[in-house]
Amino acid sequence: MSEEKTTKTVEDYLPTEKTKTPELPWQSTTINKLAEALAKAQAEMTMVEAESSNPFFNSKYASLSAVLKTVLPALNKHGLSVIQGTRYCTYTNGFYVTVTLMHASGQWTRSEIRMPIGKKDAHGVGAATTYGRRYLLSAICGVAQEDDDGNGALKQTR
Repeated sequence: MSEEKTTKTVEDYLPTEKTKTPELPWQSTTINKLAEALAKAQAEMTMVEAESSNPFFNSKYASLSAVLKTVLPALNKHGLSVIQGTRYCTYTNGFYVTVTLMHASGQWTRSEIRMPIGKKDAHGVGAATTYGRRYLLSAICGVAQEDDDGNGALKQTR
């Protein structure tokens, strides 16, 4: 008798059920020092100016660089720093941009936003990451963008 050999593929080693990413805490146990420092920093922040142009939509918008230039000096002056990143969740099949606002005391808070990826390539991921970082950073710092332009998240219907 001949023995039948079966060739295994990568899929044979992957779990068949989606596993949910464990819930992480959204903030440290206390945030009183962070809140006080953020209030002081916000008193020094201005609206983020729209200094970049989008010829595709014939509009101006506030770039990520403009948001960083607006918020970082005030945040840093008051012992605050920011880490931004991304994560992919296999359970929701979602791409998320994350932000953590930290205080020198060790207190922190974080947030995330699920971002659609328009094109399934590096440019699409990069665009979604930049959009998410810009809006999420503005939100966690409590600053408005002069344009509040969401055109890049829309499909052009012209």
